[in-house]
Amino acid sequence: MSAATDTPVPRSLPAAFCGGTLIGGLGGLIGLGGAEFRLPLLIGLFRFPALEAVILNKAMSLVVVVTAIPFRSGTVPFGAVAGHWPIILNLLAGSLLGAWLGAGWTTRLRSETLHKVIAAMLVAIAVVLVLGHQLTSSQALVTGPAPLVAGVIAGFIIGIVAALLGVAGGELLIPTLVLLFGVDIKLAGSLSLAVSLPTMLVGFTRYSLDDSFFAITRNRLFLVIMAIGSIAGTFLGGMLLGLVPDALLLPALALILLISAVNVWRHA
Repeated sequence: MSAATDTPVPRSLPAAFCGGTLIGGLGGLIGLGGAEFRLPLLIGLFRFPALEAVILNKAMSLVVVVTAIPFRSGTVPFGAVAGHWPIILNLLAGSLLGAWLGAGWTTRLRSETLHKVIAAMLVAIAVVLVLGHQLTSSQALVTGPAPLVAGVIAGFIIGIVAALLGVAGGELLIPTLVLLFGVDIKLAGSLSLAVSLPTMLVGFTRYSLDDSFFAITRNRLFLVIMAIGSIAGTFLGGMLLGLVPDALLLPALALILLISAVNVWRHA
């Protein structure tokens, strides 16, 4: 399936930078890359076809994740992340396959169907956003071999979602790491990046086999400008972290996702 258009649509580069900064700032405030908020912007404001928007979102998410890893190293050292390699491999065992299959399904979906799938997932992420960030427990829900099986299944589902939306999947990975493996919330943020990066690369590789992947070449300047804005926004959002109370921030961001979901559905 190809969502490519023969006639390029003119898009404002200053608007791309400002949009990227705003979205990155929202993501930085909650410890994410902001891709969940960027995707509706690509579809709604910049009028990219759904599949092209997902692929561009995936490319920008990769850039944000790569830069976020060293940003977080001051708080969570690389050694602490590497010390939990069994958990990383456990989730990757499912997420890599899920990312490949999810990207393949996305390229075969009709545009109208993809819009509706994206809208439904945005609603689901809005719910997880509110519930998942209230987690404080460092005690795993289950013990023994059960977390290993559950980790593969959870990773598989997260890989599919990440591929379908072009996101890093941190919003789903962090609650999984806290609940399933009893990981501290700050460490979970860094572990989620370690899982997200190879998962996203697999999905990105699968997307490269579709004609719509050329959206990256056609819009490379737009992509770079918006990615730079996203990185700057993520950094600024991280600096402002703690100034806005979660009791106000999380419901507001969830509401933004719900409104975005309605707008994406209407584009179907």
